[in-house]
Amino acid sequence: MELVNRLIAPTPPFFVKVRNIGLILTALAAAVIGLPLQLPSIVGEVAQVLAVAGSIMTGVSQAAVKNE
Repeated sequence: MELVNRLIAPTPPFFVKVRNIGLILTALAAAVIGLPLQLPSIVGEVAQVLAVAGSIMTGVSQAAVKNE
């Protein structure tokens, strides 16, 4: 299956939930990273890790397809 067809194919319900959680994690991390406040460095590092984890969750779960 080509990548384009795989990305537009129907996604199983479990992976839809995982994708949405990944999008939320990425958005929260971006909001924390973009704050104009001076935060402790550990908060910034955790936000960066959450951004990477969320984007990986989103990409992998979007590529999952239903078997027919």
